[in-house]
Amino acid sequence: MRKITRDDVRDIAEYEKIRDHFRRAIIELKKKRRVQVGDIVTLVFENRETVLFQIQEMMRAERIVHEDKIQQEIDIYNELIPEDNELSATMLIEIDDLQVLRQWLPKLVGIEEQVWLRIGDRHVIRALYEPGRSREDKTSTVHYVRFRLSPEEIRAFKDESQPVVLAITHEHYQAEAVIPPEVRRALAEDLVLE
Repeated sequence: MRKITRDDVRDIAEYEKIRDHFRRAIIELKKKRRVQVGDIVTLVFENRETVLFQIQEMMRAERIVHEDKIQQEIDIYNELIPEDNELSATMLIEIDDLQVLRQWLPKLVGIEEQVWLRIGDRHVIRALYEPGRSREDKTSTVHYVRFRLSPEEIRAFKDESQPVVLAITHEHYQAEAVIPPEVRRALAEDLVLE
């Protein structure tokens, strides 16, 4: 998947003119890229459009106008764009009650190390994760994971006769979710056979 370049990014004034329309489009797009795994974990699979939206929103929120700072944001967020044989996701621990969240975060240290993609009964892919999101005493509410698939695994993923399941097998949180057909089709478009 092609990375974001400076030419793709609008300045704040130009972005403001299209923001409402772009934001609505991204909200609809993310509905087809979101999978809830159990009660408190959601994975939102990233692509070029979702990453461009994050860059534009960060520039707007932080009032970033200097070229070097804009390029820095592009470089940081480009890390979320998957390669042709990958799926990349932001994994969110979503608990609204702050007291309950504070109880859960210490229990979930290392959760990012226990995320799996299972395709049919032959393929199990462990998520690669960004280090440093968990500390010894608690984890973050946001993690970045990616699944690197072989050509055989990509073919299996695109074969809708086989179920595709996201699983978390952490000591304190076990959950699975079948990826819905609409989401699976959107993600299949991200995967390119070499």
